[in-house]
Amino acid sequence: MKVTANMSMSLDGFVSHPTDGIDTLFRWYSRGEVVTETDGDYDWEFKTSAEEAEGLEDAKTSIGAIVYGRRSFDAAEGWNGRHPLGVPVVVLTHSVPEGWPREGAAVHFVTEGGVAAAITKGREVGGGKDVVIGSADPTQQALDEGLLDELTVDLVAAMLGAGTRFFDNLKGAPYELEQLWTRPGNGVVHLGYRVIKH
Repeated sequence: MKVTANMSMSLDGFVSHPTDGIDTLFRWYSRGEVVTETDGDYDWEFKTSAEEAEGLEDAKTSIGAIVYGRRSFDAAEGWNGRHPLGVPVVVLTHSVPEGWPREGAAVHFVTEGGVAAAITKGREVGGGKDVVIGSADPTQQALDEGLLDELTVDLVAAMLGAGTRFFDNLKGAPYELEQLWTRPGNGVVHLGYRVIKH
């Protein structure tokens, strides 16, 4: 079981734009011919290259839970209670949002203990499978606390110029990474790294 961080990131290092949000960064999910069904109540589907679709199907089986911060939860409107990949979600937040938790929703909230507690909760609800962090702040915290094993970046062929950076406020930098793989996509390059821990 490993802890990985993954986000789609612009060439200039942003994972969200103040007005565009993640729309530009997530377009690669719809640029291909191979359909990967979403889990839950969604009126869209992933349409990627065959190799990217294989990666999405692998994610459905290897990921036990995804950890997000509160901003991601709010922007996604709680994923309607069920993430598109069909895995439980753990939200790291100072307070549980009004109207949550909801019956039947695979969304859990951690309000104390920081990112370490969120990862522990992810292991608990994820049945011992991998835990993925999908927000910038929790990723930065996990790096600084030595909790991150791998880092994957979907590097999108776009520059946003403003917004939330993936790698801001790294207190423990510099970090060394070992490159594990590079996979080309349609308007995106997928990069995988191991975090070297000393």
